[in-house]
Amino acid sequence: MPALVAAARGRQGTRLPVWFMRQAGRSLPEYRELRVGTRMLDACSDPGMIHEITMQPVRRHRVDAAIFFSDIVLPLKAMGVDLDIVAGTGPVIARPVRTRADLDQLGELDPSQVGFVTEAITSLVGELGATPLIGFAGAPFTLASYMVEGGPSKDHALTKSMMAGDPELWDELCRRLAQVSRTFLQVQVDAGAQAVQLFDSWAGALAEEDYRARVLPHSQAVLGGLEREVPRIHFGVGTAELLPAMAEAGTEVVGVDWRTPLDVASRRIGPGHAVQGNLDPALLLAPWEVLAERLREVIRRGAVAPGHIVNLGHGVPPSTDPDVLTRIVELVHTEGPALRAEAGHTD
Repeated sequence: MPALVAAARGRQGTRLPVWFMRQAGRSLPEYRELRVGTRMLDACSDPGMIHEITMQPVRRHRVDAAIFFSDIVLPLKAMGVDLDIVAGTGPVIARPVRTRADLDQLGELDPSQVGFVTEAITSLVGELGATPLIGFAGAPFTLASYMVEGGPSKDHALTKSMMAGDPELWDELCRRLAQVSRTFLQVQVDAGAQAVQLFDSWAGALAEEDYRARVLPHSQAVLGGLEREVPRIHFGVGTAELLPAMAEAGTEVVGVDWRTPLDVASRRIGPGHAVQGNLDPALLLAPWEVLAERLREVIRRGAVAPGHIVNLGHGVPPSTDPDVLTRIVELVHTEGPALRAEAGHTD
């Protein structure tokens, strides 16, 4: 069993697995070179580019998992939503959802609309061999926020206003988005992904009461609706107060951002879940001696949980020196098991 899959199931074994969110991206010179002249969503729709970009960090860093190269809004684009990813801004929706009539643009995602995903994963699984591929999708709340706001938002005011002021419209929007995310994950699992991660990037903007009432049921519909059992990772940013609720969505692993120590997070989540995280991405720019000791502390704190997948507390910044990521992988592999054992966890 791959180390990441074992850790996700609470059976850590003798290897501590590590991968990085946004490991396939702008921190790699080979990625920047390949992407010249190609728009983001075009790259995410080209099986050959998906394969190459997904493999780049695996070849360079020897991480314990590949993360499928895509974007959370890609399935929306594939089903006909008029959107684009604008450099320096992010996803921009041409027709935001503000009324029931605006829901007309959201039908159901058909697997045939993302056939390039199946083609890319089939080829990736062949090259990856024993290294697992993680599939991913955006969670209904985060996708809904983009759809309602029309793009990224600092306060999610329009989103929260709809959630509170027109809960029926909100729930219908999220129900449709849950179908999109669930189908997108299912396509990846059917093609060979051995784990999945649901990104709820903006969930930390919510109070726990609102999350439980208006978000959790839709995330449960995604994570609980997969037709084949694979480890599921649930991740959001700024979610310290939501961690127990996020665990209830139906996941084996809860991703934790850098704000909450892993031992604290694990106790909040409960003993039935592994954790993923959570080195502060900003520390990738610190001197190696400082970074290495902070990484060791992350590993020690993660030993409280029955399984630990080492990662950052968010994505790799574009300015990161790739050699630093390679050194992190080496440290996790060489020192990680002993650090975990010394901290008191017996696997």
